[in-house]
Amino acid sequence: MRTITGAALTAVLFACSAFAHDHSAFNGTWTLVPVKSEFAGQPVIQTGNVTISGEGDVIIVTRSFAYEGASETFFYKDMTDAENNATIHSGKDLKSKTKWDHDTLKVTTTQSGAITVESYSLAADGTMLASVLRPDHKPITLVFERK
Repeated sequence: MRTITGAALTAVLFACSAFAHDHSAFNGTWTLVPVKSEFAGQPVIQTGNVTISGEGDVIIVTRSFAYEGASETFFYKDMTDAENNATIHSGKDLKSKTKWDHDTLKVTTTQSGAITVESYSLAADGTMLASVLRPDHKPITLVFERK
């Protein structure tokens, strides 16, 4: 029977946990690829960027989207500070919370009692996928490439 030394076991566990939770791989600016995205009958986003930055427990997610037929660009910014369990309040009706759920970054926004959940994950091909769940809407999947 073979035994693993304490140092070897520690090295293996550290390597696995570092790979599984290397959230810095999300950092950077990501550009929407509309032709690869699934809008489920909702207004198509013509252009869009998501910028994720952070280190440790502080993560900032900034999103900018221009919708087909719209004359304005929509801009959103959320951040998390897990150490202080921060939640962003913008006005009395809007609350946003960003947190890690293993290897998925989740942004939960509550406005007028309606909850929207955005889940960001990295795909094997190097793209970033965003799944967006909104009340009374079909889920959409947005595909982003690193800028």
